[in-house]
Amino acid sequence: MSSPAATYDLGKLHGGLRLPSNKMESTATPLQTIPVPDQLILPIAQHVGEPAHPIVGIGEKVLKGQLLAESYGSISAPIHAPSSGTVVAIEPWPVSRRQGDKAPCIIIECDGEDRALPAAEETVPFNTIEPDSLLRKILQGGIVGLGGAVFPTGQKLMQAATMPLEYLILNGVECEPYISCDDILMREQAAEVLGGAQILMHALGLNKCYVVIESDKPEAISAIGESMATLDDDRITLKQVPTIYPSGGEDQLVQLVTNREVPTGGLPTDVGCVVQNVGTCAAIWRWIVEGEPLISRVTTVTGPGLTTPMNITARIGTTVADVIAFAGGYTEHAKQLIIGGPLCGKSVTTDRVPLVKATNCILVLDETAGTAEERPCIRCGECALVCPIQLLPQQLFWYACSDNEARLRSYGLTDCIECGCCDLVCPSHIPLTASFRNAKARIQELADEKARAERARRRFESRNERLEIEKLARESELAQQKEDARNAGPAAIEEILKRQREKQDQDRES
Repeated sequence: MSSPAATYDLGKLHGGLRLPSNKMESTATPLQTIPVPDQLILPIAQHVGEPAHPIVGIGEKVLKGQLLAESYGSISAPIHAPSSGTVVAIEPWPVSRRQGDKAPCIIIECDGEDRALPAAEETVPFNTIEPDSLLRKILQGGIVGLGGAVFPTGQKLMQAATMPLEYLILNGVECEPYISCDDILMREQAAEVLGGAQILMHALGLNKCYVVIESDKPEAISAIGESMATLDDDRITLKQVPTIYPSGGEDQLVQLVTNREVPTGGLPTDVGCVVQNVGTCAAIWRWIVEGEPLISRVTTVTGPGLTTPMNITARIGTTVADVIAFAGGYTEHAKQLIIGGPLCGKSVTTDRVPLVKATNCILVLDETAGTAEERPCIRCGECALVCPIQLLPQQLFWYACSDNEARLRSYGLTDCIECGCCDLVCPSHIPLTASFRNAKARIQELADEKARAERARRRFESRNERLEIEKLARESELAQQKEDARNAGPAAIEEILKRQREKQDQDRES
């Protein structure tokens, strides 16, 4: 059967930039698999929401796939053991969440045997499972959005299932420079990606799926197309979009594919769409079909400061140092280590940090970014021209500098996706994105402070109300006692007085 042709659509994305891809080096070789390291470091917070709750103790032996920490709260995701070994510590460890920050981690000393937990139940075809049961099953696999958002996939799908939906959109758009893990995944594991799409369509009751890939990924387009031909599922359509950063953003992708605009503060489900990263779909397939929870991922290891750029499959918890060593080590010119891409990634000062579910790229640069001298804004308007959200970055910057919360909100600060396009075109080298990120944090702090004050006010009013009720009850009881005393004889009065004296004595003793 011949491979179906992909439809091509230039789309209507506002702004954005065409950037050098810098991906040829990492995609020149096939996907490599890193051996299980001697030690695995597993942060209990690898997702949006509440950290997982550890259910293993120090000294406990664990098997690959065993539950280590269960989801806690309404938005959370469990953590599973990536290999067999012994839990040697549960303690703070450097992570890439914030520069220099530490977070609680479960540390496993691997035994080198990589023994897997026996299957709890026999695997059955996904299309024989009721959609609600399938969604609950996905929830248990520890799967999160692997495109960077790391929102727990089970909760996202359950929330989506309550909305009127039309389209499932598989996000294979990898527009940030250097990152190529989704590209190589689609080239080599196209069947798993499309299998995950079929599982999601069954779980959500959908009959239309778009697999969206940038036009500069011919190998991935070909591999997905051939797999579609083999699968012969006319519900799935392959669609190309232009290679413009940041077309891979969820809202931008919905607009490109469906010409529908996600409302301010809304979600793609508000316009009938569910968006899932292709890596997330492959992880769903492995969990539902093979019974393997999310314990590994494909990650790009690249940059001019690295000896051998490549894409690797590594167990979650492998340290960046182990990954770098597998890729040949640093070059003598390596100067900056970034977890993620050059625009949205986080700079870290140590390679002891572990690879987590969100780690789509480990980038080693040979020069430190942000060394250009910042100058005053010249009001050129370039930042507004490239903003994909159609915001006014220069206005937002002025209001961020003056901490004008009302103006920041009215000018749409919360809609900013922090893509960094405005930084790239600013001739004055103003760190606009950093100022917006800090302003968001301040606004969130103010909101949290207001929420705490409101809770304190409600507790104070509730306490006063309770004390007033107790006071009225005591007064009513005393009035009733007086009334009883007036209506009772001398013996009854003496008995009442005796009880009151005994109560007073007890109060004094206590």
